[in-house]
Amino acid sequence: MQVLTSRRSTVTRSARSVHKPRPGTTNRRARRDNRPVPTTVPTHTSVCIAGGGPAGMVLALLLARQGVDVTVLEAAHDFDRAFRGDTLHPAILELMADLGLADELLRLPHTRATHARFISPGETQVIADFRRLHTRYPYLAVMKQARFLDFLAGHLTRHPNARVLLGARVEGLHEDHGRVTGVRYRHEGELRDLYATLTVGTDGRFSKVRELGGLRLRRHSPGQDVLWFALPRRDGDPGGSIDLHLGGPHCLVTTDHGERWQVGFSIRKGSYREARERGVNPIRDAVRETIPWLADRADLLTEWSQLHLLAVEVARCDRWWRDGLLVIGDAAHPISPIGGMGINMAVQDAVAAANVLTGPLTRGRVTTRDLARVQRTRAWQIAVLQTQQVVEEREVVGIHEHATIHRPIALLNALHRLPWLRDVPGYVTAYGLKPVRLSPELR
Repeated sequence: MQVLTSRRSTVTRSARSVHKPRPGTTNRRARRDNRPVPTTVPTHTSVCIAGGGPAGMVLALLLARQGVDVTVLEAAHDFDRAFRGDTLHPAILELMADLGLADELLRLPHTRATHARFISPGETQVIADFRRLHTRYPYLAVMKQARFLDFLAGHLTRHPNARVLLGARVEGLHEDHGRVTGVRYRHEGELRDLYATLTVGTDGRFSKVRELGGLRLRRHSPGQDVLWFALPRRDGDPGGSIDLHLGGPHCLVTTDHGERWQVGFSIRKGSYREARERGVNPIRDAVRETIPWLADRADLLTEWSQLHLLAVEVARCDRWWRDGLLVIGDAAHPISPIGGMGINMAVQDAVAAANVLTGPLTRGRVTTRDLARVQRTRAWQIAVLQTQQVVEEREVVGIHEHATIHRPIALLNALHRLPWLRDVPGYVTAYGLKPVRLSPELR
């Protein structure tokens, strides 16, 4: 048996596991409080999921509900990381409804965006109106991702056959005659082994599992970089939409998070160091010039430490799998933040994987044909959406030092001139080209 390890060995700090009960906490109380239930760490599992983001947690929950033994390894010590994608699209909310969880989920704090807009000097154009969709959820729910992931973890670990380890960083893959048979990971300062029928990489655009498995990522666009920061929300601010503000050499995106605005400031790919040398003044000036109603708060951006970099690219693996291993979500196809499609597509990957793999997993054997079927179900749609994003990026978000961006893309203008196509952008944002629905037998 062989262990494949990364060239760079990373030793983590002592990690906190969600399995450690607080003093005096019983399993009954943990279930009542919607917290993960304490459990022992296994050495064998049916499915090892590396990465506790939306794709990994949704897939784990879907499989656990069917009796499949699932272990999620998340490298971070908690789910609370700043400025991650925070939009839950109608497709995700309908999935939660299929599981009987939507009403409970929507009782958690969130805001609702009923439309998305381009705002340029002298013109505001609604590019996606979710109110026209035929759904119980005609909006994007803007919810802190950590809140959504904690919600999923609470429901996942009510199942005795499921567990989540925080602070568990994958450092190698076990391989037997070319088949991946599990992982080696570091947890609480110790290297441990977990053997699995199937290992699934859901560990994001910089996936260690993808690297260790030798799955090649093909880049289709250099993308852009985005600096995210927060400004306080005040009574009287506009709401109900996600807006892309155009009018200078940069684009700014505003998303209403209730108590704050999340603001994205686009910069040329690879220009982070240059932007940092210039400091926050150019960003404050762009906010004042482009978003007048936020001008009175621009001075609250005072330190570079308030900014968080999102390095963006559009890429996908030629092959998402090898024997015993599958990657989905950003691990298989890093996607641009344009349209906020990343979480939506990752969750639909998870649904497709559950639909295809639940049967083979309950029988104890997953073949490469099964894994290839997951990719076939999803890859064509990802390819089309990424091509669309590249076009949009070049026409709208392509950043040039002296360019002024002030117009929506021609395709959207054409769609809005044709009434029978006017709903297409909202539908595609909400569902993708063809939404993946959960198989009835898995509900």
